[in-house]
Amino acid sequence: MTSSRRRSLCTASWWKISTEIMSEYLAKFIARCGAAARRKAADLVKSGKVLVNGRVVIDPAFLVDGSRDKVALNGAELKAPQENVYIMLNKPVGYTTSHSDKHADHLAVELIDCLEAQRLVPAGRLDRDSEGLLIFSNDGNFIQQLAHPRYNVCKEYRVLADKALDAAAQRRMLNGIKDDNELLRALKVSACSSEDNCYIIVLNEGRKRQIRRMLRACGAATLRLQRISVGSVRLGDLPAGKWRHLTEEEVNSLRECCRQGQ
Repeated sequence: MTSSRRRSLCTASWWKISTEIMSEYLAKFIARCGAAARRKAADLVKSGKVLVNGRVVIDPAFLVDGSRDKVALNGAELKAPQENVYIMLNKPVGYTTSHSDKHADHLAVELIDCLEAQRLVPAGRLDRDSEGLLIFSNDGNFIQQLAHPRYNVCKEYRVLADKALDAAAQRRMLNGIKDDNELLRALKVSACSSEDNCYIIVLNEGRKRQIRRMLRACGAATLRLQRISVGSVRLGDLPAGKWRHLTEEEVNSLRECCRQGQ
């Protein structure tokens, strides 16, 4: 099976699951929009006053997806209020962060099986061969602030190299390495105490494949690259391929990181 065929089947399967999860009863959707209480909403549907995609629907249990279907009551289109969602995922190797990569076999967002998954956007990205912490949200301002270099949100990585990085190499990374007309700089580089050729590298910018390029410029190859924190939020013991909602405290802490970094 070709890569594009696998990608097509994978996306189709995920889309079907997402659509099923996101559907809700028509009467419930009307109530969630604030147009009427649930019981009154059911009566409005039965009376023929509700259109779904231009057609009259009289079954209160008719399934609709508020993000795709157009629902109108007495000629006025209804819009449900958006609830902001904040999620962290431990991305495994082999998954692509970008939703728009047509050549990807697997998308990281496919691992998130929640109601709002279809509308989630990642804060920055990890390349296919990297793993670790990714933060997703449908809150556009929040995502932009986490991802934009102007806000100086630190990202911490655990990196395994094929050889030791001596003091001179570490200084080069801290002072800045010119590569492909870009200056690549690490905020912090320190050796792990638990493993040879293992380093903790902190960045406050996210240039494409930045750590791999810096190591290559120092004559080393990257064997493993794992993001272990974004701002104050740490990956912790979240298993690979699993996700969870960020706590209110974590979201507020990330917002504070953005405010302090401006």
